[in-house]
Amino acid sequence: MATKPKMSIDFPALQARLVGQFRNLDPKDPSVWPAVPRYTFLLAITVAVVAGLWFAWLSSSQDELEAERAKEVTLRADYSAKLVKAVNLDVLKKQREQVLQYVTQLEKQLPSKAEMDALLSDINQAGLGRSLQFDLFRPGQIAVRDYYAELPITLRVAGKYHDIGSFASDIANLSRIVTLNNLTIVPRADGTLTMDATAKTFRYLDSQEVAAQRKVTTGAKK
Repeated sequence: MATKPKMSIDFPALQARLVGQFRNLDPKDPSVWPAVPRYTFLLAITVAVVAGLWFAWLSSSQDELEAERAKEVTLRADYSAKLVKAVNLDVLKKQREQVLQYVTQLEKQLPSKAEMDALLSDINQAGLGRSLQFDLFRPGQIAVRDYYAELPITLRVAGKYHDIGSFASDIANLSRIVTLNNLTIVPRADGTLTMDATAKTFRYLDSQEVAAQRKVTTGAKK
């Protein structure tokens, strides 16, 4: 029986041949390089390009991940706030109804434009009913606010101490809202007192006045 001859590989010679292919390479023209250096160079370029693209993709993905994480935090906070509102929705509705009822009650205490003359007469009658002498009763310039108008009235009345106190109480108990501001009381030579004050009364604006005031407010903001 014949035996096959053993094949021996000369590794030092093979190594020398491979190393020899990397000598005297022309860096300006890789196309003329031997096969091993040429393919090694191509493989290195391919690995570098793939690695660069991989890291660039990871970088953009990291930015997107951070943006989504920040968005998640915002959405969670928004969800929590809406959840609280949803849980307390019935309570908030009741509170809104109570506020609307309170506002309606306050509006009823404000006279309309047509009722202002009657209110001024009520203030005057309150002083005369307490035997006070009006030295001055001068309505001022109306100041229009967002939903109401304010009318200041400069007053100067003279009378006894208790009569002036009763007059202030009567003003507070009027069916319409009237406030006394900047009170100054000084004695007179005859033993009576003089009270200077600014009475402020308020009236609600009608729908046309509210619309006009909104236009003025909007124009001022622009």
